[in-house]
Amino acid sequence: MRHKLDRHKESQDAFTDVLFNVLLGFAFLFVVAIVLAQEPEEEGKVDAKAEVLITVRWPDRHPDDVDVIVEGPGGELLWYNNRDAGLMHLDRDDRGRLADRVVLDGETVSNPLNQETVTLRALQPGEYVVNLLHFKSNYEESLPVTVKVEKLNPKVELVYYGTRHLTGAGDEQTALRFTISADEEVIGTNELPKALLIRVSEEKS
Repeated sequence: MRHKLDRHKESQDAFTDVLFNVLLGFAFLFVVAIVLAQEPEEEGKVDAKAEVLITVRWPDRHPDDVDVIVEGPGGELLWYNNRDAGLMHLDRDDRGRLADRVVLDGETVSNPLNQETVTLRALQPGEYVVNLLHFKSNYEESLPVTVKVEKLNPKVELVYYGTRHLTGAGDEQTALRFTISADEEVIGTNELPKALLIRVSEEKS
């Protein structure tokens, strides 16, 4: 009788071991499934690292459309139809009040901010030219547009802050030209005019 009880106990222990191993296997597969499901999201992430931030703003809720055009040291041209040029990226093409409505938590709200930002993900030695274009005008009065250029690393450094008054559709003004040295320092700035719109027109045609 005792021998039968021992065999019964051994059988229960074996069943318990098998059941535990099965549950452990399911838990392992569950963890693997979660990791695999997260991989596409990780791969889709964009490195937000930036060395220089260029911010262009005009009055909130104003209907005018202002575009920023940036020429890099190699002659590459950043504008609304070419939002990635070399190491430069246009984060948002703001078109005044047009397309200012966004959906947040299922509710449509108005975004009053008029702002375009350009990031330089790495610094290439040479001169950068930052121009403003009054793409669409709705009033006869001039439009004040502020331009801020910041070098972000190793600490935030204000390179330039100023205001330009755009005078109507088609008005293009150079806000700033700045030069980056081989050791990634800003070694000179000026505001000498340089037309870039003609090159934009050539690229569009």
